Amino acid sequence: MENRLANPAPLGLAGFALTTTLLSLINAGLLPAAGMGMVLACAFAFGGSAQFVAGYTEFNRGNTFGMTAFCGYGAFWWSFALFVALFAKDVPAAFVGWYLLLWGLFTFYLLIASLALNRAVQSVFLALVITFLLLAAGAFSGAAALTAWGGYFGLLTAALAWYLSAAEVINEAHGRSVLPVGAKRPA
Repeated sequence: MENRLANPAPLGLAGFALTTTLLSLINAGLLPAAGMGMVLACAFAFGGSAQFVAGYTEFNRGNTFGMTAFCGYGAFWWSFALFVALFAKDVPAAFVGWYLLLWGLFTFYLLIASLALNRAVQSVFLALVITFLLLAAGAFSGAAALTAWGGYFGLLTAALAWYLSAAEVINEAHGRSVLPVGAKRPA
């Protein structure tokens, strides 16, 4: 009997999507900032922890891309939650801008790597690069409109991640492509 590990990607994607949705609703101005406590709780418990578990499982499966992405963004959510909960009032906006810009750089090289994967994965990373750039620009400039646009792109990113998570679970359960993810780029 074959010993096969379950696919951890849907769990990691769901943790990312749910937490990103909540934060992006605040960034877009669609929910009040008073809800940040729920975002932080989710960032620790689901966004951070579930993604890190998914990344560790991808490591065990030999998937460098999955391990790097899920562990990386799991650590992002932990660092974000710690920052907001403990340090935000003492940190200048320029540092926040650099933090977001550097996460955008990390995301950009994962976008380049994702070009070898299916179109759904590529879409998530492209939208996330744009999200980080808009949020960084908003932090550097203090322009609330840029942060709001970052929130809207965050919602798009989250929707794409929700779709990919659902597709991976539904397609595997049905043993066929129910929700298409787009072909991989030919080798």
